[in-house]
Amino acid sequence: MDTMDNDRTSNINRQLKQHIYSPQLNHRTTNIPSGAPKKKLTEIVCITSYPPRECGIATYSMDLVNTLKQKFGESFNISIYPLESNSSKHEYKDSIEGVLNTDLQLDFLQAAYYINSNPQVGLVLIQHEFGLFNNNENSFYEFLEYLDKPIVLTFHTVLPQPTEELKKKVALMCAQADQIIVMTHTSSRILQNEYKVPSSKVTVIAHGTHLIEFENKNDLKTKHDLEGRTVLSTFGLLGPGKSIETTLEALPGIIEHYPDVIFLIIGRTHPNLVKEQGEVYREFLETKVKSLGINNHVRFIDRFVPLEELLIYLKLTDIYLFTSKDPNQAVSGTFAYALSSGCPIISTPIPHALEVLKNGAGVLFDFQNAGQLQEAVVDLLGNEEKKYQMSLNGMHTSSVSAWQNAGIAHVRVFEKVLQSSLNLKYKKPPIDLRHLKKMTTDVGVIQFSQINQPDLDSGYTLDDNARALLAMCKHYELTGDPDDLKYIRTYFNFVFSCFRHDCKFLNYVNKDYEFTDQNETVNLEDACGRAIWALGYLLSMSWSFPEDFEPLKDKAMFVFKHAVKAMETTRSPRAIAFILKGLHFYNRINEGDCVNAKVTELADRLVSLYKKEADDNWQWFESYLTYGNSVLPESLLMAYSMTLKPEYRTIAKSSFDFLLSKIFNNGTIAVISNQNWHWKGETLSTEFKGGEQPIDVAYTILALRYFHKIFPHQGYNLKSEEAFDWFMGKNPLDQIIYNPCTGGCHDGLEMTNVNLNQGAESTISYLLARMAFENFNR
Repeated sequence: MDTMDNDRTSNINRQLKQHIYSPQLNHRTTNIPSGAPKKKLTEIVCITSYPPRECGIATYSMDLVNTLKQKFGESFNISIYPLESNSSKHEYKDSIEGVLNTDLQLDFLQAAYYINSNPQVGLVLIQHEFGLFNNNENSFYEFLEYLDKPIVLTFHTVLPQPTEELKKKVALMCAQADQIIVMTHTSSRILQNEYKVPSSKVTVIAHGTHLIEFENKNDLKTKHDLEGRTVLSTFGLLGPGKSIETTLEALPGIIEHYPDVIFLIIGRTHPNLVKEQGEVYREFLETKVKSLGINNHVRFIDRFVPLEELLIYLKLTDIYLFTSKDPNQAVSGTFAYALSSGCPIISTPIPHALEVLKNGAGVLFDFQNAGQLQEAVVDLLGNEEKKYQMSLNGMHTSSVSAWQNAGIAHVRVFEKVLQSSLNLKYKKPPIDLRHLKKMTTDVGVIQFSQINQPDLDSGYTLDDNARALLAMCKHYELTGDPDDLKYIRTYFNFVFSCFRHDCKFLNYVNKDYEFTDQNETVNLEDACGRAIWALGYLLSMSWSFPEDFEPLKDKAMFVFKHAVKAMETTRSPRAIAFILKGLHFYNRINEGDCVNAKVTELADRLVSLYKKEADDNWQWFESYLTYGNSVLPESLLMAYSMTLKPEYRTIAKSSFDFLLSKIFNNGTIAVISNQNWHWKGETLSTEFKGGEQPIDVAYTILALRYFHKIFPHQGYNLKSEEAFDWFMGKNPLDQIIYNPCTGGCHDGLEMTNVNLNQGAESTISYLLARMAFENFNR
């Protein structure tokens, strides 16, 4: 540091001490008591504009903070320093510890002092936009220099072709920051190529988006007085940069082709613009609407729309229009939210649009070119298939940027800066049966879904309904919720209807409730075994059912006994395992030699398979590891608990530990992929190829929880927690698999993305895994 820098630092220290020990300390701007107790968790200080301030960065920060608290609230604390100015002050919630007035140099100094003096503060996260600090930039740069905590700086704007002065400003900030976050790859390239920021300092994290539950557009339109209308929309704080007039100029030509079109302009005028110019821009738009004679085709929603209502407007939108005329606008939250809501998008070519629309999620047109916009809208409205495909492409593109995934990405940056000193714990969501119930008809649970909409054409399976019966019985055992009983009846009736005269089951049923030809071409032993498992569990807790369930219990007992007998000759290892699990639960109510004799007969088959294949390097029942592996050692350990034969216990543990050595690495589970079965004698590839399924993770968790009961000091409990984190985003893609918005579970990890469909198997598997961590005292 040269002499000038030393002088400046000394001056900062003098001002700081003078302010701190002054009797006129401005408590309004800090509100942090000097005697506050130290927090046990690492604290992350977030410096940003924040609601109720109305701006995009404020909304962005609130969404990010909420996500971090919801996902990692037991791992670290977050405190907010909202940015204000002399002309912009707000009342915040009690959770806000202090504010920072960007017009006051001493506010920066005081904030730096309290951050530096708090030993719990691990890092400072700053949301940067030049307009937030332009009245007092030098104080902001001094603030960065004075902080002795690591700094993560998020640039919301990265301007290309910078002047020398702009380069110097950015260089000052980047020199002090440990890591820099930008929201597009274009911004990252500009920082590296034009500002010479090292690539090791820059991380791209896309603007977060909200997971939504898709609903019928026509129903939503009816609720919002838009029935029979084709809806075009745009939203955000209004200002000339939005170029809304481009759409207004295109509307007359669009209306000629589609007279039912209505254009929603959602949002109030930007508060700063109102202070400077009043409602000049909105009045200009209103005048233009009148002069074009399109009053009946334009609706102004002149207010700051709450998120929940905004997402409804987006879900009912047929095409979203983004008409910004700023070619340097790096990113747009409004654009991101529209994309994640399934809106086909027509946009000007800002960098954000150029990146995310590459896969066909939308159409680009030139800045302020109303003719091109008109042509694009007319073309898209006339092509339903193209519009639908755009919607799907947009949802797949934006799923990566869901706020839950953006939160994980931020935590990865925090870990890098803090050198992994954070003890991350993913919070478990509440148990939510909404999607399972949505997937269920009077017949049973539907097999597949398109995103979160049940796909009735996919029909039904015994597999899924047996799993659903098991899950709903567990939920009833856990909660006693009387609403569960009707679903238990539904799923049991489906299982019962699949029971045939030979005392085995059929598996596949079409939407017209007819057994399909697939039942004749597929081995059904595993499906029969799953049915026995579910029936055994139902019988084990049937004492808790009301009296009118007696006929159901009698039917279940009849089917269970005859199905077990009919499966005496089965050779499928997994079918054997499922039957053993069913007998294990049935044994709770009817323990006896006859049950244990059947258990021994089946368990001995697994032991025979193990002895045939196992050697020093391969402790397994087959010559390969494929799907549903964990049920084999788990069922053998259950056989031990019923018979107390030491051999079952020994083989169960050795085989399970062998499996765990293949699927756990550094506290993360990676189940055997359906793209990459593992064969005896081959080296297991660690390269991720997709194909990881929720059902395999769930089976592993169930096995780990049971092994923990028998071997409480062997680390199985910790591994079950680590395995559950796979659903929460601790997986090769760092993306959440469970969807908290719907209560559904995505259908697994593909090579580069999450399969967004939320079918019955995946959703029920997640629920079984989630409930495994609850205490079933009832």
